[in-house]
Amino acid sequence: MKTEEKGVKDLADFQFGWWTTGRDQAAVNLFDTVWHAISDGTIRGRMSYVFCSRQEGEGRYSDEIMALAAKRGIAVESLSAVEYRPELRKADRAQWRDLYHQQVYELIGKYQCPLAVLAGYMWVLSPAICKRINAINLHPALPGGPAGTWQEVIWQLLANRAQETGAMMHLVTPELDKGPAVTFFSFPITGNGWDALWNEFLDLVNERGMDQVMKEPGERLRLFEKIRHQGEIRELPLIVQTLRAFSERDICLEDGRLLDADGRPLSKPIDLSEQVNRSIGMD
Repeated sequence: MKTEEKGVKDLADFQFGWWTTGRDQAAVNLFDTVWHAISDGTIRGRMSYVFCSRQEGEGRYSDEIMALAAKRGIAVESLSAVEYRPELRKADRAQWRDLYHQQVYELIGKYQCPLAVLAGYMWVLSPAICKRINAINLHPALPGGPAGTWQEVIWQLLANRAQETGAMMHLVTPELDKGPAVTFFSFPITGNGWDALWNEFLDLVNERGMDQVMKEPGERLRLFEKIRHQGEIRELPLIVQTLRAFSERDICLEDGRLLDADGRPLSKPIDLSEQVNRSIGMD
């Protein structure tokens, strides 16, 4: 990709691509929320294209996203990951990943879009495409926090007796969940409304051991459920506010580098907790 393809030129020129697998209703809601944020001017830019790793007819929700995008005048590209060379995927996942994303790039490279948002995209990017595009992804932990799925993150928080958590948007690199953080929100998980749940959890651990608690009650543990709920309701606003920050040039990307509004290297991720809390009525 040419250098000018990887930078955001000005406010009117801000554009991004939307990558999704469209696995569930949450993926549809996320697409719809961001589209409405563009429509109402919260995000001052446009969605140049939607890329789906499922083809038409492969899933109810992916079909819905592609249909909505087309109806709204957004270009749609798709390439079924499941159908693409399945024998190679089983035999050599790394080679398959390289070849698949090479094909994906042939579909989306023509848009010369400076940013790709992975939004419910369920496939790990190849190292080669990480060098060709700037992609950001949501990870349900604070910068420097636990890696893994949201379930794994919460169990690690509980095991470590964490006092706060959050989520971040980070640049995608070949090392899973390890790219530099761009934005984040945080919230406390101790204090008023939390301590009784911690006491309940610790009593169960003392009585049964952590391994057994992870099995029963498992994710039905009240402390687990509350952490997940409080994180989940903030994740959509984080994505919207991150894209708003890009569209307002509070954050810029140039040759894969994160810059602040003055064009200097971004020294630390931007804390959007205030904006996110305001979005959910908790300012």
